[in-house]
Amino acid sequence: MVFAQGVEGGSPLLNISIFAAFVVVTLVVVFRASRNTKTASDYYAAGRSFSGPQNGVAISGDYLSAASFLGITGAIAVYGYDGFLYSIGFLVAWLVALLLVAELMRNTGKFTMGDVLAFRMRQRPVRAAAATSTLAVSFFYLLAQMAGAGILVSLLLGISSDAGQSVVIAVVGVIMIIYVLVGGMKGTTWVQIIKAALLISGAAVMTVWVLGRYGFNLSGLLGGAVERAGAGGEGLLNPGAKYGATDTTKIDFLSLALALVLGTAGLPHVLMRFYTVPTAKDARRSVVWAIALIGLFYLFSLVLGYGAAAIVGPDTIANAPGGENAAAPLLALELGGPLLLGFIAAVAFATILAVVAGLTITASASFAHDVYANVIKKGKVDSKHAEVRVARITALVIGAVAIVGGIGAKDQNVAFLVALAFAVAASANLPTILYSLFWKRFNTNGALWSIYGGLTITILLIAFSPAVSGGPKSMIKTVDFAWFPLSNPGLVSIPVSFFLGWLGTRLSSEHLEDKYNEMEVRSLTGAGSEKATPH
Repeated sequence: MVFAQGVEGGSPLLNISIFAAFVVVTLVVVFRASRNTKTASDYYAAGRSFSGPQNGVAISGDYLSAASFLGITGAIAVYGYDGFLYSIGFLVAWLVALLLVAELMRNTGKFTMGDVLAFRMRQRPVRAAAATSTLAVSFFYLLAQMAGAGILVSLLLGISSDAGQSVVIAVVGVIMIIYVLVGGMKGTTWVQIIKAALLISGAAVMTVWVLGRYGFNLSGLLGGAVERAGAGGEGLLNPGAKYGATDTTKIDFLSLALALVLGTAGLPHVLMRFYTVPTAKDARRSVVWAIALIGLFYLFSLVLGYGAAAIVGPDTIANAPGGENAAAPLLALELGGPLLLGFIAAVAFATILAVVAGLTITASASFAHDVYANVIKKGKVDSKHAEVRVARITALVIGAVAIVGGIGAKDQNVAFLVALAFAVAASANLPTILYSLFWKRFNTNGALWSIYGGLTITILLIAFSPAVSGGPKSMIKTVDFAWFPLSNPGLVSIPVSFFLGWLGTRLSSEHLEDKYNEMEVRSLTGAGSEKATPH
């Protein structure tokens, strides 16, 4: 590997040492957690043994990705008000999850989204569709996280060569596979809890430090940011710096916001977390805890973003290696020198590790439980260990694909992959879930139309959008085949998916009202739902 000063004044060896310490500690925790991982319930849902607060901390660890930590802080530092709008979308999304999904999913399902849909419909086609959607969302999100690891490497660890970045992406993938293979959901959850504690505590320390420099006066901090930005600095406090240039950018932001708000409640790795608690009440409590912690973190990010603008300067950040992503590391270096930068570097990598581990176990569980156990084996699995064995093999395959994909995409613009994951979740998953839980007439045909239709139109619109071709920030810059004007298709794909679910249902003569009545009772009361596994 070739070491370079990715962030001037930083110490790559110190950063790697702190990250290695985190990996060692979490691997010990994962191996200890694996001792009770015997059944499918243990592997997929941690024996439903986590309390509401514990699961809430884990959800926040799962949800606060590197994009939240580095991306939003940088966006606020460079664009001010408009950068904070991402945080609003991410946080408001949890109200949808809390009010419409969390408790009902916990009561109705077992391990995956496919369980909920198959409860009142034809098992095999619906489970296959749910698994397809789950794997698509997980793959796009996973690819973005792995490619993001490559980008962060050059910035935080100073590894400048392509080979070096590829090696680090492979190392991240291997550690992730170990977490999932050995610890299952229990080990993965503890990794997410540790990571959330590190991330939120680190952000809290930096927030107090920044405010302390301005006498704990927020107005003084904002004034400092405006002053450091120079001419036009007032724009940091007003809307329009990023999304107000044209009518298209305003509509594009509306489309992105819709995908963020509705996509969260359809993200498979978020939905799967609701099954790790013993009761629906705990599922509800875990979402309340998650909202509190995520909201607190986004308030920290507001201070850190404006703090980076005031102390480091928007121009310095915009011109640094990594662009906006450099804001938090550069601020850490200014505040606490190489040691604090090393801690922030470790937290950034811990963030990626925790998120990719959660995505991998979700994708492997969906394939093993929905496709292998219920589609291929028709619910007649040979032994209680066979399904878990298939899940572990699937995790190996997914991990290998993620490593290869991450290496292939490390030099690409990967922001659209995250947007695509949210758009697919909002378009293919959420309409089907809501129809299943709340519409008595909904049937198998409607579910298939909604999932496959939403998935197809989302990918199609993204493929022909400025995110992929035709613009300076597109994935493919040399050609232009973009005929769809919006970078995120949510404004079109989400209503179309709801419509397809309605139309598919109306065109089918299948009636499942009796099964819906049973599902309604179960979803509202918890009667007959999966209980915790005693150890």
